[in-house]
Amino acid sequence: MTIKKMLRGTSVAACLVAGAMAAFAGAAQAQEKLKVGVVAFYTGAAAGPFGIPARNAAELIIEAINAGTIPAPYNTKGVGGMEIEPIYVDEAGGTTKQVTEYRNMVQRQGAGAVVGYISSGSCLAVAPVAEELKTFTILFDCGTPRIYEDADYQYVFRTSAHATMDSVGAARYIASKFGDTKTYQGINQNYAWGQDSWRDFDLAMQNLIPGSEAAEPLWPKIFQGQYGAEISRLSVTPPQVLHSSFWGGDLESFILQSSARSLNKRTTMLLTTAETVMYRLGRKLPDGVVVGARGPYGVLAQDSELNKWLRQTFSERFGTPPTYPAYQMAQAFLGLKLAYDNAAAASGGSTPTVDQVAAGLRHKSYEAFGTTVEMKLGKGQQAVTPTAYGISKWDSEAGEHTIVDIVTYPADCVNPPDGVNSVDWIKGGMQGAKC
Repeated sequence: MTIKKMLRGTSVAACLVAGAMAAFAGAAQAQEKLKVGVVAFYTGAAAGPFGIPARNAAELIIEAINAGTIPAPYNTKGVGGMEIEPIYVDEAGGTTKQVTEYRNMVQRQGAGAVVGYISSGSCLAVAPVAEELKTFTILFDCGTPRIYEDADYQYVFRTSAHATMDSVGAARYIASKFGDTKTYQGINQNYAWGQDSWRDFDLAMQNLIPGSEAAEPLWPKIFQGQYGAEISRLSVTPPQVLHSSFWGGDLESFILQSSARSLNKRTTMLLTTAETVMYRLGRKLPDGVVVGARGPYGVLAQDSELNKWLRQTFSERFGTPPTYPAYQMAQAFLGLKLAYDNAAAASGGSTPTVDQVAAGLRHKSYEAFGTTVEMKLGKGQQAVTPTAYGISKWDSEAGEHTIVDIVTYPADCVNPPDGVNSVDWIKGGMQGAKC
């Protein structure tokens, strides 16, 4: 599937929230501004493949929301009639710094809402602070299921699905396309995201391919960058399938270093975030890699007017197609708009309270860029979406990577029901999954 094909299509996204959007065209608060903290990695190894695309998407979508130029049902100006004024904050520097930065955004700079965070560590650190300060916060990317499985929140939302979806979808893809797999192994970053990703993938593989065996997983440090020792270990007895949830600079480094030693020719590499590096690495991304995008984003997105608009406007402005961090950031801002538009409707035109804003997103569903977002888990605070996987293949004629053998899995196929712990759900045979 090429970029040109993705830009075609005329199907219109379902207008699940049209009434709420239309109610606020010309609202009394139109002259007011809402300061919104926008947090991602703007420096460091994660900036290029993650933070910069996310920031670019934020700039694009904020400008379009303020102007009312996003396709229906989001074609009213502002959020609840207010113009968004962004406060950009770099996520680099560790969790202690992020907690300090969060308090500064809210208490000193006057942010009324925050959208951000790529690292699961950052999300786990700032969520309790957001709750303490009663500040409407949308986590746009981080994946650990622990946020809502270990705690309850009233003001903290996540509009992307959590890591269990990625791992279950990956295992289902391996079972359907490589069903004779006997051995598999993982190399994942040694913190919440990597640990959760491997755990769920391993449990799902045991369920879906009985008799397959997992070799001892490898746990390099996050942002380690050099993987010579790990690649040597993997090369001695390569598994049939190698699972990794590496992201950012770690993912790019591992692909380049392992390809130089032909590891990809001795194992099927399953990279759950590989879509982020398709355009950055170009031909250096090997053919035959199982590619994920943490949902149906990028070249895996469903065709719609919203998706066509995002891909075209983003590509024209930044010279490259949007990858999934851009999709997830843009998707989060649609959730922000939905929440404030619904809250303004409920408040009768007066400035809505934070509780009204939270109620405006809790348990809601909305059409985003190439997918439907349903706030179904975590008592309505956590989203579920479908997901998709495919296999990388270089298109020499187009001069770009394509994704072939794509399989899209419905949200109810790869996400646990509300109130059910992810680990318990997978161990129990993923009861209730609708595939």
